[in-house]
Amino acid sequence: MRQGHDTLRPDAPMDIDAARPRSRALTPAALVLLTALWAAIGSPAHAQGGRGRPGGEAEVDVQMAPVAIDGQILFRVRGVSALPGEQRADRIRDRIVALARDPDFQVDALRTVESDLGTAIMAGDQAVTTVVDADARLEGVDRPVLARVVLDRIRQAITEYRRARSPEQLAEAGVYTLVATAVLATAGVLLIWLSRRLDALVERRVQRRIHGLEIQSFELVRAERIRAALGTILRGLRALGLVVLTLVYLHFVLSLYPSTRVIAAHVLDLISDPLRTMSQALVAAIPNLAFLAVLYYVVRVALRLLRLFFDAVARGSVTLSGFEAEWAWPTYKIARLAVVAFAIIVAYPYIPGSESAAFKGVSLFLGVIVSIGSSSAISNIIAGYTMTYRRAFKVGDRVKIGDVLGDVLEMRLQVTHVRTPKNEEVIIPNSLILNGQVVNYSSLAAQRGLILHTAVGIGYEVPWRQVEAMLLMAADRTPGILHDPHPFILQRSLGDFAVTYELNVYCRDAHHMMRLYTALHRNILDVFNEYGVQIMTPAYVGDPEQPKLVAKPLWHAPPAAGGETAGEPENGD
Repeated sequence: MRQGHDTLRPDAPMDIDAARPRSRALTPAALVLLTALWAAIGSPAHAQGGRGRPGGEAEVDVQMAPVAIDGQILFRVRGVSALPGEQRADRIRDRIVALARDPDFQVDALRTVESDLGTAIMAGDQAVTTVVDADARLEGVDRPVLARVVLDRIRQAITEYRRARSPEQLAEAGVYTLVATAVLATAGVLLIWLSRRLDALVERRVQRRIHGLEIQSFELVRAERIRAALGTILRGLRALGLVVLTLVYLHFVLSLYPSTRVIAAHVLDLISDPLRTMSQALVAAIPNLAFLAVLYYVVRVALRLLRLFFDAVARGSVTLSGFEAEWAWPTYKIARLAVVAFAIIVAYPYIPGSESAAFKGVSLFLGVIVSIGSSSAISNIIAGYTMTYRRAFKVGDRVKIGDVLGDVLEMRLQVTHVRTPKNEEVIIPNSLILNGQVVNYSSLAAQRGLILHTAVGIGYEVPWRQVEAMLLMAADRTPGILHDPHPFILQRSLGDFAVTYELNVYCRDAHHMMRLYTALHRNILDVFNEYGVQIMTPAYVGDPEQPKLVAKPLWHAPPAAGGETAGEPENGD
C-alpha cells in the first residue's frame, strides 16, 4: 500500500478526505466506502421529509462545519454520523496547515483527481480533502466547479499562511503595534485632558446657572445633586471612551498576528453583540412600549380625575351620604393604589422580558422578600386606614393611648405622632393603637363638655353638707369651669376613717385640663383652710393635737407670690 492510503478496518471511522484514488475501477474497499457514504448521506430514503435543495433533492439534519485558518473561513464541509462535520473540518485544516508549514511544498503541486468517491484535491500522493456529490448539492453547484473553488481557496490559504508568518510581515506587525500603542496612549491622554477641561467648564459656567428648583419653600432638586449628576455623566462618558479606544486597539493589534486573529475577530463583538441584541430587542418591543405609553397616560388622567373628585369631597363641594369629608384623602389613597395595581396587572404581559425565566425568578424573589420584611408595615398601614374610618381621633385631639397623654400632631399610614404636655413627641405604631385602648378627651368636650374630677377624704366629724358646699365654692372660684352644666358632688365611699368626696366640673377645652386641675386643687386647699376643715387624704391614723391646717396669714409665706394665680403654667396645659 502506497503512502497516503488509509487501511480500512471494520472498527475505524471512515475518512473520505484521507483516501487517495487508486483507479477508475471499483475495488472492494471503494465499493464498501461508496455504499456506506450513499447510505449515510445520498440515499433517497434518507432524504425523505427533509428540506428542499437544488437539484430537486432534500437533506435531513445537515451539519455543516467551517474549515478556518487564522480566523478566515475557507469553505464548509458536511459530516455523517460516523464522522461529524467538526471532526472532518479539523482534519482538513490540520492537513492544510501541515502543507503550509512544509517549506519544500509548492502550491502548484495541488491538483484535482476524479475518483469513484468524488473529486479529490491531492498534494502529491496525499489527499487533502474530497468533494463528494452531497457537498455539491448543498452548495447548489456541480461537483467539479466546487472542487475547483476549494482548490483555489486552499492555495490562497497556504500562501497567506506563509506570508503572514514571514519575518518581514512579523517585523511590520511589530512596527504597527508600536504605532498603535503610541496612538492609544496619546488618545487616552487627550481624552482625559478634554474631560477635565469639560469638568472645569461645567464648574465655572454651568454650575453658576444651576439653582435649586423650588415650589414656594419646598426644594424639589438641590443644586448639589444636579452638579453630582452632571459629574457622573461626564465620568461615565470618559470611561466609555477609554473602553472603546482599548477595544479598537486590541482588535487592530491582535489582527496583525496570525495566531491571535481568531481572538481579534471577537474583541469588538464584546460591544457590538450586546448593542445589536439590545437594538433588536428594542425594535421588537416597540408595539409593547407604545401600549405601555398609552396605558401610562390613561392611568395618569384617571388619577387626576380621582384627585379632583376627592379634593371636592374634602372641601365640601361634593357631599356623599354617610361619607365624612375627613375620609376623602385616605379613600383617595386607597383608590389610587387600586388603580395603579390594576394598571400593573394589565401592563405586566407587555413589559419587555416579562416572560423570561429570569424576570419571573426576580419577581418571585422580590415578592417573598417584601412579604417577609413588610408584615409589620402592612399591619400598621391597615391599622392606619382602619382608625381613619373608625374616627377614634383626629389631628388636634387630646388623647391618651396606653400610658401616653398628649395632642395628636399627625396621622400617617404606619405611625401616629403625639405631643405630650411636656412638649415631647411620641411616635406610636398604628397596630398598637388599633389593638389597645384609646381615650379621647376632645371628641365630646365641645358639645357636652369634658368632666374633670378630683377626690378628697374628709373625716366623719365634718358635715357632708359643709364639705359639698366648700367643694362647690372652690369650683366657682376656678376660672374656665363651666357653670352650665353645674358642678356636682359624688360621695364615692365611706371609708374606715374618712368619707371620700368627688368633685365633678365641666370644661370645653380639653387642652387646658391640666391647668384647670391645678387651679381647682389650689382653690380646694384654700377653701378648706379658710373654713378650718382638715383634709385627711390619703390616710388617717389618729387625731393630732393640733389640726393640720394652714393659717390664712401663712398662705403666701415666702417664697410664694402674693397673687392668686402665682405659679400657673404658661402653656395652658
